[in-house]
Amino acid sequence: MKDTTQVVTATELQENLGKYIDYVSVDNEVVVTKNGKKTIRITPYISEIERYFTVKERALDYQYGGKKVSYEEFLEISERSDLRMEYINGEIVLLASPNPFHQDISGNLYALLRNFFRESKCRVYYAPFDVHFHKTGFNTPDVIQPDLFVACDFEENLNEKGRYMGTPSLCIEILSASTCSKDMVDKLNTFMLSGVDEYWIVAPKHLTVMVYNFADFTIKDQYTYRQEEVLVSQAFPGLGLAVQEVFAR
Repeated sequence: MKDTTQVVTATELQENLGKYIDYVSVDNEVVVTKNGKKTIRITPYISEIERYFTVKERALDYQYGGKKVSYEEFLEISERSDLRMEYINGEIVLLASPNPFHQDISGNLYALLRNFFRESKCRVYYAPFDVHFHKTGFNTPDVIQPDLFVACDFEENLNEKGRYMGTPSLCIEILSASTCSKDMVDKLNTFMLSGVDEYWIVAPKHLTVMVYNFADFTIKDQYTYRQEEVLVSQAFPGLGLAVQEVFAR
């Protein structure tokens, strides 16, 4: 995702090597063609720490500057960075580190769900784990790292790079002050339009869990479970969790 790309033939490169070396910079690259096919990309050498700050700066620019990037550009950025990031509605969103209570809740949910699904084909995963959500009516997928998710189509939806490209049956997000709006609006919409069956929004501040059930890409039902209640899943018959166990420290 360079600012300027100059395409030259192999012959032109040989005849003007010094010129094109001088041209290459952080914002400029040279692509060399041979027999009409792109064969080589020339970019500047930067150290790992320079690469880190370059990627971080660009990601922040896209997040706060309201700029859009393509799905392919996001993949390029994320693969070259150690930052945790998501791609929602064409924009990069950086993820903050969770606090201890968030980790307690995530651990509790993982243990409870893994126990329930231990003899099932369904598998439980937790962040960081990229999931590519293909929303109906949209050409570009969103890439999200749910705090936890349950995939019942995992084995048959691994691509050649080992990426999971299926659709989870259940997604779970644990709210924080910085993610509340995104989790309750943007991610709900993404999960709903992607064919997810159920979405749990865990609210540590209020010790509640909101459960959304989807059907035909719309909200079918919504329930809120409190501390003294038992959360009942509509997507997985027999799955019930005591809410107090979810928030146990």
